[in-house]
Amino acid sequence: MTDPSQLDANILNDVADALIYSDRSGTIMRWNRASTALFGFSADEALGQNLDLIIPEHLRAAHWKGFEAALASGTMKLAGKPTLTRALHKSGGKLYIEMTFALVRDTDGTVRGSVAMARDVTERVERERAARLAQNS
Repeated sequence: MTDPSQLDANILNDVADALIYSDRSGTIMRWNRASTALFGFSADEALGQNLDLIIPEHLRAAHWKGFEAALASGTMKLAGKPTLTRALHKSGGKLYIEMTFALVRDTDGTVRGSVAMARDVTERVERERAARLAQNS
């Protein structure tokens, strides 16, 4: 019989989308293989680091404002709704990513952190931008 916690870890590691769990302080506590593929940082490089590792500097203030508000209220404005944003790759390049967010609670209902699922949509965004530019010229 498979250990349920090991099965959970295998599922999280093997999903196609990047999965990032951070605690209440914004420290990365879970980083799956798809996160490594998307952002370029290995789990060893990302775990224990602040989320600023993948947040472009010009978006950090807005991110932390929303993060703190969600932790304080126990609700997320964007919970379950994909949102398009920018992210940083280890190479220094910027990506367009689509993310969904959720708060993570313990068995008592206390918010322990947040989880994000992300996928790279850079090609799609650039293709759409090129099509718009072609229409307007």
